[in-house]
Amino acid sequence: MHSARFCSPLARRSRRTVKLYHATAHKRRQHALNAIVSEGANGSPELSTGALVGKKIAVKDNIVAKDLPTTAASKILSGYQSPFDATVVRLLREHGASITSKTNLDEFGMGSHSQHSAHGAVLSPFSRGGVPLSPGGSSGGSAVTVASGDCWAALGTDTGGSVRLPAAYTGVVGFKPSYGLLSRWGVIQYANSLDTVGILAGNVGVVREVFGVLDVYDAMDPTSLSSSTRRRVALNAGMRTETLRIGIPVEYNIQELSPTVRGAYVRALQHLRSVGHTLHPVSLPSTRQALSTYYVLAPAEASSNLAKYDGIRYGHRTFGPDARPKEGLPLYTPTRGEGFGDEVKRRILLGAYTLSSGAIDNYFIQAQKVRRLVQRDFDKAFSLRNPLLDAPTTTESGDEIAGVDVLITPTAPTLPPTVEEVRRQSPVESYMNDVFTVPASLAGLPAVSVPVRLSDEERAGMEETDVRSVGLQVIGQFGDDERVLR
Repeated sequence: MHSARFCSPLARRSRRTVKLYHATAHKRRQHALNAIVSEGANGSPELSTGALVGKKIAVKDNIVAKDLPTTAASKILSGYQSPFDATVVRLLREHGASITSKTNLDEFGMGSHSQHSAHGAVLSPFSRGGVPLSPGGSSGGSAVTVASGDCWAALGTDTGGSVRLPAAYTGVVGFKPSYGLLSRWGVIQYANSLDTVGILAGNVGVVREVFGVLDVYDAMDPTSLSSSTRRRVALNAGMRTETLRIGIPVEYNIQELSPTVRGAYVRALQHLRSVGHTLHPVSLPSTRQALSTYYVLAPAEASSNLAKYDGIRYGHRTFGPDARPKEGLPLYTPTRGEGFGDEVKRRILLGAYTLSSGAIDNYFIQAQKVRRLVQRDFDKAFSLRNPLLDAPTTTESGDEIAGVDVLITPTAPTLPPTVEEVRRQSPVESYMNDVFTVPASLAGLPAVSVPVRLSDEERAGMEETDVRSVGLQVIGQFGDDERVLR
């Protein structure tokens, strides 16, 4: 009896010590991964009712929130505090969710590995040879936060694969909805015609819950699909069937596809066929030019969008004189030189060149034409017609095309590289990570990356700390988001 009285408080104290140890270790690991750049004052929801009550959600730091700083991982926006919530943040709060943190990213969303950030590089929870792997980009912080269990779901932005690639590299689900379904009001712009708010979570069911809350018309966003268009899209959406006609794009079978990714891809397709789905080869010939098209259009829009950052009204401003009249430079040249990172400067210069009078016809205009061809290739591949078009897609003979329900491709051509390998890559080599994700972005289509666990044979020779899955991408016709998330 006396022993029990003595041991009981000791046991309670021991349990508290263990909990404190684990909490401290978790914080230390969280800090080491550098996925979170700011945290909310408390985790309690503003509302006690709603579909997301009690759910902790992290938000990428290029989506504004009135109670947390927003920097887009750029020195040029250091100290910026938005006076309002982005529409997607407001909707989450109205449904009871707690916005727990802002997550790290590539500066202004420009990158594929989340290494170009004023807050420092994001590291994956996985490693190879003792070196952390790339978490993917640009929404690497959001993906790592979900993969580490720090939140129930996270918001990111996807311009050319920035939600899907990190999801593939960290073993979570990453969803890019059809362009215009989720509001971009309060999202710091990179490329207006491509930027899409995306969702990351541990499984598709959670993604579907968050998507259901955010999928509403927003009058504040000029690119938000109107209510009448949404009704037309809903009427056009494919009927739910037990089996699917699955398209396999032949152009995605590239030489750079690693054996491990190829093996998991083939195994997943074989499983789908064994449960009754049918597989059909499809051709998307214009996707070969999609990556180069993207890297003309996106930097061109970025060079225009980022022109407003001058340090005069908000954000970083250089110390001392901010003008070089003797050198013939504008007032804010030193501020922009200090405030922007190397990758952002590279894309601003590239975009400014492609929009110049001497290059616009050969680059920007041609890229817009190729973008339209990419969209047409997808429309020809799907059985469901594009609800934004007046007439169904036909063949040259005038017959309607009997296409597929969804396309399935790898999300990335290889397993994630280590951060040391990323540092040795040239910009062009880094851009190649987006080769499978960019086409759907150019066409504005819904796409989700889902993890497929590696088999024991595929993991043979891999370390225990290495990734355990590869990402496969499911792409649907415009507006067919529900089918993609089945």
